[in-house]
Amino acid sequence: MLISCLAIAQFPVQIKQLGPPGSNQNQNQQSDDTTGVEGVKREPYPLRRYFKSLAGKDSMNITRMWAGSFIIPGSAQLYNKEYWKIPVVYASVGGFLFAGYRSNVAWQRSGLTRDRDTRDLLYLGAALSYWGSVLDGVKNFRYHKDVLPARASLYSAMLPGLGQYYNGDYWKIPIIYGGIITVGYFISSNNSQFQRYKYLYYETSNPDSPLAGKFNAQTMKYYKDTYRRFRDYSILAGVFVYALNIIDANVFAHFQDFDVSEDLSASLFPGIIMPVAPQFTNNSGPMVGFNLKLNF
Repeated sequence: MLISCLAIAQFPVQIKQLGPPGSNQNQNQQSDDTTGVEGVKREPYPLRRYFKSLAGKDSMNITRMWAGSFIIPGSAQLYNKEYWKIPVVYASVGGFLFAGYRSNVAWQRSGLTRDRDTRDLLYLGAALSYWGSVLDGVKNFRYHKDVLPARASLYSAMLPGLGQYYNGDYWKIPIIYGGIITVGYFISSNNSQFQRYKYLYYETSNPDSPLAGKFNAQTMKYYKDTYRRFRDYSILAGVFVYALNIIDANVFAHFQDFDVSEDLSASLFPGIIMPVAPQFTNNSGPMVGFNLKLNF
């Protein structure tokens, strides 16, 4: 929801670059912006040009396509020219929403937990269908290189670890989810303690409460504030892990362009060394020595 609001806020005047760190690296085959001449400002990307791109008369980069697909379902499939997927997107999202609405009406009439749970599952199915359509658009965006840093960033933004999978860094995925699970545990634990001591503080502060006098109110307040602070720190740690997951995907996607040879070796062998400047040496003849060769 937050991502959609940010995207909507940018659309009335122009569609600017949105997305995780590094996602503006993609230029595709198009020339969305001005050339990288120093001192030249980037041209705005008007809404009209966005719709021209959807019509196939212009082009856009992957981040603009990604942002637009949050507002207009199926727009990514339209830009990627996968027209047959558009009715599938609308049928799946609309079908889940309609079924969820019917289950909500049934729950309001009956009050049964079963109807409420069915409604929640159907609404979750609609959200996942919507999310899947956006992810599908990012996956099928055409680019002239095998690895696109912006795609890696968006992958990890939508599903932590997916950008690492895209880069081939499979060993990082357990580390990322280990960090997420650890942070989630501390958030839950600290929040439970915060709620506990919050309740005890309010009860001990109430003279009519049966707990009044059994516990010191100031002590309960101290623990309440402490666990609230620990919970907030844990949330910040979760944001850090999530951001690090995106940054890592983007940085190592850039490294895919480097030609790093696996032939890392060194060899030392005897050889004849000719003087570089014979006029400055006492002996202008060749010298016997050792050659050191490094391959990297």
